[in-house]
Amino acid sequence: MKAVFWGLFATIIISGCATHKSPTGRSQMLLFDESQMSQMGAQSFDAMKKTEKISTDKQQTAYVNCVANRITAILPDQSLNWEVVLFDSDQINAFALPGGHIGVYTGLLKVASDQDQLATVIGHEVAHVLARHGNEQVSRSQMTNAGMQMADIALGAGGVANKDLYMAGLGLGAQVGILLPFGRDQESESDELGLELMAKAGFNPAKSVTLWQNMAKAGGERGPELFSTHPSHSTRIADLKALQAKVTPVYQAALKKTLAKCH
Repeated sequence: MKAVFWGLFATIIISGCATHKSPTGRSQMLLFDESQMSQMGAQSFDAMKKTEKISTDKQQTAYVNCVANRITAILPDQSLNWEVVLFDSDQINAFALPGGHIGVYTGLLKVASDQDQLATVIGHEVAHVLARHGNEQVSRSQMTNAGMQMADIALGAGGVANKDLYMAGLGLGAQVGILLPFGRDQESESDELGLELMAKAGFNPAKSVTLWQNMAKAGGERGPELFSTHPSHSTRIADLKALQAKVTPVYQAALKKTLAKCH
């Protein structure tokens, strides 16, 4: 069992090694280069366009594109030609993928009731891409799987009784101790970065609080924050309120420019 313990300890240490810093200064472990992530993003998006129903509502599609285009227009890297697709689904959700792909579900438009609230979500999702969170998650998942395989081999070689029970416990520990809290860090970071993006694009960052209040009403009861990859609604709203003083001057400066009205 000592060999198992030190094997797992070494795996945890390796999985925590940082090779990069996120835009907010958080340590990141990234195992894949950007070209690989862009290829994964393109493949995933193409698959979704084949399996998900795409909205034929021209007005809603133009509206979503307007909001997304204003956000992507202020990004430091203008080499990507961002693709935006509105999917016809009741899901209250949106996403962005490496390589420049944004998907929005029509169900979100029932909760994000104006351009500023929609910009909150799109800015948040684009921030995930800018902060290389997809790379981070895939890298962390690969390291966790490697650690589990090492433990399985060590337990088998040691003739440990109830190996399956040990592996189940280790699996829960890996998920709760590594993957889920890590996801919450990413979500909070994307909230902060997304708020800055929407403010630079001339969207009112104060509406982010309204958006998540609406999300709380639409989401109903949720489980403990410990077992969620997202911060609780109350935590998220409190954090967004605390960030308003930082991003409001950015928003006010953006209002001096001529901005396209999205409706």
